[in-house]
Amino acid sequence: QVQLVESGGGLVQAGGSLRLSCTASGSIFGIAIMAWHRQAPGKQRDMVAIITSSGNTNYADSVQGRFTISRDNVKNTVYLQMNSLKPEDTAVYYCFMIERGTGYWGQGTQVTVSS
Repeated sequence: QVQLVESGGGLVQAGGSLRLSCTASGSIFGIAIMAWHRQAPGKQRDMVAIITSSGNTNYADSVQGRFTISRDNVKNTVYLQMNSLKPEDTAVYYCFMIERGTGYWGQGTQVTVSS
């Protein structure tokens, strides 16, 4: 079993920055995929960014050029650096990891961007 704990959310003004972190603990042999998703009120949960074990990344069009995903395989941690934040980035952000073929979700962290 793997547990994910997120941190770094909060309230920020438009144009500001935040850095989210998510650390996995438990029975871990190798995390293939690390990703961030977000869910705004009344909307579906959407992928924001994904990073593979080899470091390949992919981003949603809406955050391309503003957000950067990275990972530390020693610490089993994934990061999301969010710059030039916009009010439409307001959502609950969830980390997601795949370890030995099983997906795990974090509890979510609120990001609120004021205009």
